Amino acid sequence: MNKAIFFDRDGVIISERGDYNFLPEHIDFVEDIVESCQILQDKGYLLIVITNQAGIAKRRYQHKHVMQMHKIISNFFKSYGVHIHDFFYCPHHESTSRCLCRKPGTLLLEKAIAMYQIDPKQSFLIGDSPRDLEAAENAGIRALLIEKNTSLLPYIENKFFDLPGE
Repeated sequence: MNKAIFFDRDGVIISERGDYNFLPEHIDFVEDIVESCQILQDKGYLLIVITNQAGIAKRRYQHKHVMQMHKIISNFFKSYGVHIHDFFYCPHHESTSRCLCRKPGTLLLEKAIAMYQIDPKQSFLIGDSPRDLEAAENAGIRALLIEKNTSLLPYIENKFFDLPGE
């Protein structure tokens, strides 16, 4: 079984800017995110993004915008030797439709766990909102709530992601 770090996207990988991030010029990487991901990857974690993208349901942007953002993010990390294994996103919003994939729902986490044969007990979700923590808890994954747009390095340096026996 594999272990994974599941990242919320906006506020954890790229800066939350107070409005929807859907254009290339909206991409502003959070401080130390590349170094943090390099360390986590070296510890054997798969790196997977799980993100709510309600702007699609609200007709603020389209699937193609999300796909373009994810391609840019993936290529950026790849240029530093970091492999983002996958991006899963929910295009829904409770004001327009009900779904099981929007965090705190667990469907996207469950899909990733099945697809990549991930052991939830060895994995973590890093998020910046209570719904991220709730989704992780509901999926049996450990969670780390961070302040929006802050570095993960202090958590890595304090061995937050080191499981017993590593």
